[in-house]
Amino acid sequence: MSEDRPLPPDPAQAGDAAEFVAALVRLRQWAGEPSLSRLRALGGQVAAADGALVDALPKSTTSHVLRQTDRLPRWEFVRAFVTACLRSCEHPEELIGGELERWRAARAALAGPAIPPPATPPPASCSDAPSPEAPTPEAPSPVAPYAGSDRDPAVDLLVRRVLREEDRARKGLLGGYDIAPVSFGPSLDDLHTIGRFFTALHPQRLLVVGESGAGKTVLAIELVLQLLESPLATGRPPRTVPVRLNAARWTPGRPFESWLAEQLVQDFGLAAGDAHRLVRDRRVLPVVDGLDELDPGPPAGPPRRAMGLLAELNRYSDLSGRRAGAVVVTCRADRHAELRAAGVWLDNATVIRLHDLSVEQIAVYLKARWPDGHPCADHRDGIQAALSGPDGRAVHLALATPWRLLLTATAVESGADPYELLRVDPHADSRAGAEVIARRLLEAYVPAATRLTPRAAYGTAYQPEQVRAWLEHMAAHLRRQAGHSAGADRPPPGLTAIDLVPHLLWPIGGRFLVRALHGVCAVTLAVVAMVAFWTGSAAGDVGGDVGGGVGGGAEQALTLALMTSWVAIVTGLSLSAWPAAAGGRANVPRRRRLIGALLGALAGLPVGVLGGLAGLLLTGGTVFGPLFAVVAGGTGGLALGTVIGLTAAGWVGAGRMTVAEAIRAEPITLMGFGLCGALTGLAPLRLARAGPVELVAGLGGAFVLAFALGVVFKITTGGWSMDAELAHPREALHRNPTIGLAFGLTGGIAAFLVFVMSQDLVVSLLCAVVGGASFGLSFGAVAWTRTMIGLIVAATRGLLPLRLWSFLDWACEARLLRVSGATYQFRHRELQDFLTPAD
Repeated sequence: MSEDRPLPPDPAQAGDAAEFVAALVRLRQWAGEPSLSRLRALGGQVAAADGALVDALPKSTTSHVLRQTDRLPRWEFVRAFVTACLRSCEHPEELIGGELERWRAARAALAGPAIPPPATPPPASCSDAPSPEAPTPEAPSPVAPYAGSDRDPAVDLLVRRVLREEDRARKGLLGGYDIAPVSFGPSLDDLHTIGRFFTALHPQRLLVVGESGAGKTVLAIELVLQLLESPLATGRPPRTVPVRLNAARWTPGRPFESWLAEQLVQDFGLAAGDAHRLVRDRRVLPVVDGLDELDPGPPAGPPRRAMGLLAELNRYSDLSGRRAGAVVVTCRADRHAELRAAGVWLDNATVIRLHDLSVEQIAVYLKARWPDGHPCADHRDGIQAALSGPDGRAVHLALATPWRLLLTATAVESGADPYELLRVDPHADSRAGAEVIARRLLEAYVPAATRLTPRAAYGTAYQPEQVRAWLEHMAAHLRRQAGHSAGADRPPPGLTAIDLVPHLLWPIGGRFLVRALHGVCAVTLAVVAMVAFWTGSAAGDVGGDVGGGVGGGAEQALTLALMTSWVAIVTGLSLSAWPAAAGGRANVPRRRRLIGALLGALAGLPVGVLGGLAGLLLTGGTVFGPLFAVVAGGTGGLALGTVIGLTAAGWVGAGRMTVAEAIRAEPITLMGFGLCGALTGLAPLRLARAGPVELVAGLGGAFVLAFALGVVFKITTGGWSMDAELAHPREALHRNPTIGLAFGLTGGIAAFLVFVMSQDLVVSLLCAVVGGASFGLSFGAVAWTRTMIGLIVAATRGLLPLRLWSFLDWACEARLLRVSGATYQFRHRELQDFLTPAD
């Protein structure tokens, strides 16, 4: 260390838990404010209760611990955190042991009973091998904290995913850790006490009411995180896991319990059986966020959808069935008033109203955001002057919510003059003046955010006018989505008034135009696939009679009938209303993928050999011999098994869909698989001049086998893995063409083995590749094809940028949009409504 570098903070000066945590925060600042990702990398790994190695400093856990003030962090966390901070600033390695002893002694003095000196060295960095003296499995880890006989793997998995989801959502809303001091209730409790407030309720039913932008969603997130802090700190599993749910995704008429279990499967990847069990046993605390989002737009009568959901929540009971079940609901104040006027409310619930920010609270927030020395520190006085001036009432009304205060801070940081932002007509009514200020702040937000976050890649920077126009088209699309979802009995997941789902954005280009172009494209690809098959199988060559008196012309007619039926199925799929991109957010480790591929290959090999021998039996050995049957059948089975194993690796542990559910979900698609199998089986039967019995048996067997493969394909591509964590909202769309092409080309291998019976090697290979790729894109990548056509049309018409995915990522970085689960959303509903053009 250089001589002029200050010493690390002294933890011995801490007098209580809050001061000890503050010392940890100062240590991080002293180390140069390393990011949470860097701390996680430098913190090394520890052994979880099941023996698996996990990060010692997960980002969500670190952020929780550094915010808590009422308890001492566990020693394992302190040791890893101090070590990571010291290594981040290249503190001499030989001095780290002494620093750790200082922190251990300081914590022991505050904790009471002495903590024995650690017998383990500092946690290894992520590039080091795990130490054999790492903490024993009995020491609870931050990510997998639940040990003992009462540990439920499904609860453990749900807690981990809820923590990571809410941590991401909090950062998306706040852009960091600073938050306006929101208060509620007669005693002016704040966000830091909402967990204790809720725990003390009997029954635990809470309705949070506030104006637009008052901080209802942030309070819901804080409640979820605070209710999970105690289990994280103590290592005991929570009795109930709080799960925040988007109320806009509820379908009218749907029983609440079945919908809740479905959300656990879709959004958090639980197995269907585990999800229903946790809901049945009341191990889940539903936090229903945005009751007012169920009936978007201006009121046209009572809010029927919100009334329906409240009726379901009032039927939701605890385990005994004699008392109301625990639940949390957030709702905008005006919608709550409408519900009360209609005689509907949440039974047995405590209602709290979020208070407007006081002038003092606004000053505290601005002081924290712009401390002395900040470039915008001088503007604090200008805003304070406006609040205390003759128009102070209107200014205060405009800035009385955290969202409006954030709009003001963003505009000022981009160079706007607070005086111009907050000026009002002195003769105007206070509320009218506040509305003028609010509109001015919303007008300034998109340009301010665009200037503060310049585009870092792909050429020139975005212009505010461009950004606003694109966002307006997305907002208009959401209005249309709301209309479609309101008129559908079971709308597809994500078709709500607030969710921007990548594979549902194609209508922006023009609903009817895009569907027509998709139909033309799909039919073209399907015809190319069938021409390739016709050529490769030499179906146009009419040989003599097929045994039993069935002529070559009849065989050609049967082939054409099967081909035409398959093209008709593809056409119908391409014209479907809302193609779905299955496969969710599985992000499976490579090792799991390789193991799945190996197991799939081992299972597919004998099945393929048996299929080849069955073909040998049906053709009587006149087309190919036993050796070809074994080699060709084994090769085809090996390829199919490998691809199925690769995709099934993302499904292990999820149990997402049964065979019956897969058949009910997409019977037409499975018929298409069966027809392709029948076409492939028909070629060798034609060459063998099979009789009617063999022909029917061969075609039937091939149809059933391909149908079964389609069922397996449907099941294995739609599930989560136990290792799958949060992924990008475009994950499903990205996987759609990959999976489609993989299965299309794998089917091309089976077709190639058939083609070589009647064509030379080059022609067979060319027909197999062209046919397989065309089959995969037209039949297995319907959602991706529709989306790409829609985005190209929209970009051509200037409605969206050509590089839409880059724009969406940038918009999240600029805090114009945010990621919510597997969807994008506008940063705030008021911003979305403001950008929604008139009808």
